[in-house]
Amino acid sequence: MKLVSFLHAGKHHYGVLKGDKVIDLSARLGGTYPDIISFIANDGQAVAQSIIQESVGDFDYASLDLLSVIPNPGKTFCVGLNYHDHVDEANRAIGNRKAPDRAMIFARWPESLTGHKKPILRPKVSHMLDWEAEMLVVIGKPTGRYVPKEKALSYIFGYACLNEACLRDYQRHSSQINPGKNFEKTGANGPWLVTADEIPDPMNLNIEMRLNGQVMQKANTSQMIHSIEATIEYITEWTTLQPGDLIATGTMGGVGFARTPPIFMKPGDIAEVEIEKIGILSNHIEDEPTNLGPL
Repeated sequence: MKLVSFLHAGKHHYGVLKGDKVIDLSARLGGTYPDIISFIANDGQAVAQSIIQESVGDFDYASLDLLSVIPNPGKTFCVGLNYHDHVDEANRAIGNRKAPDRAMIFARWPESLTGHKKPILRPKVSHMLDWEAEMLVVIGKPTGRYVPKEKALSYIFGYACLNEACLRDYQRHSSQINPGKNFEKTGANGPWLVTADEIPDPMNLNIEMRLNGQVMQKANTSQMIHSIEATIEYITEWTTLQPGDLIATGTMGGVGFARTPPIFMKPGDIAEVEIEKIGILSNHIEDEPTNLGPL
């Protein structure tokens, strides 16, 4: 099943993809599942099966105003330095980098996320806008504490592509990298949310990032230093995960700041992240509006 979140008549909707059409599940199930997180948390997937069979669809997918696959996640955890080639290139470029013994975790806020076909915004305060191709994990049920690795995948609802675009100079203003990772509308994800039953082995998927058609990153999720299972085990040592929470699993080598000379995304560029069994996330780059500021 492929699920999307989208804006319609000024309100958030969610639906399921059927061919090139989207069935509006929120219109049919909104009384029971008012948003996509409640749909995920309360086994809406099973209820939706009969609706999918009976409906031909309500909207053309290509015409939708898409949102982040989970528009308002409670928590978004991101894993840094999770591929050896990215650790190596970061160490060459800025030094003092090594593969972490445990997953290096930082956070993203909901305002930093955006959807498929939406612009990734380059802010006026920095032009060091870099790309990071990643697989995004969506949690499907409460984990409690201390989830063992061998049970971790059973808590996952689905997967999406992520371009975790970031501002490298703001990332390095101090030892805390959150500022560079949380500029508004930089964490693009999509093109849809693929349910976990369609991807039984998320740790063996090819992943590629292209900038204006040129391959910049290429790897397989099996190359992660800390697997998805190990990351969930580690996170739940110190907090619980809830339905709709997100985990960005880290990027591979080939980012822009580590190149000679460095390359950064600029207005007019097209950034694509493709993951096997998921699809292609595509975004164009724009400068942020000039009228942003205090009210």
